[in-house]
Amino acid sequence: MSSSYVSHTPRVDYIKHAKEAFQAQVKLSMAVHAGSLGSNLVELVFLRVSQINGCAYCLDMHTTALRKGGEDQRRLDTLAGWRDSPLFDGRERAALDWAEALTRLENGHVADDVFEALRPHFDDRGIAELTFAVGVINSWNRINVSLRTTLP
Repeated sequence: MSSSYVSHTPRVDYIKHAKEAFQAQVKLSMAVHAGSLGSNLVELVFLRVSQINGCAYCLDMHTTALRKGGEDQRRLDTLAGWRDSPLFDGRERAALDWAEALTRLENGHVADDVFEALRPHFDDRGIAELTFAVGVINSWNRINVSLRTTLP
């Protein structure tokens, strides 16, 4: 039976026991950051996906990175409600909508209108990189949540 209380005791040190996989995951994350999207957008996507997945470790990491990068606190405060906030531009909205759709996959697919909303803001490379960004942060979230990675 599942409890609403989650233990904070780490389960497995994945860095120690899956060193090569961990290093590959880090390399993928670095490639996403080095791509054409821009670090700020990547971090916003990482933060929003981490909010959806409830990954405290990633929430801490990406809010810290965004603050260090000069992100406005109001935007961080309203990110979970980005659809209702005037603080996000069209490019960010399209990326956040794509990120949410890929993270939730509620209908087993992503709606065409969500994909088409990317086209005015991203070329094929940008869409591919954004899709990898969403994939890598979902992977990190699942690793950290399931293995109970503790906050630094």
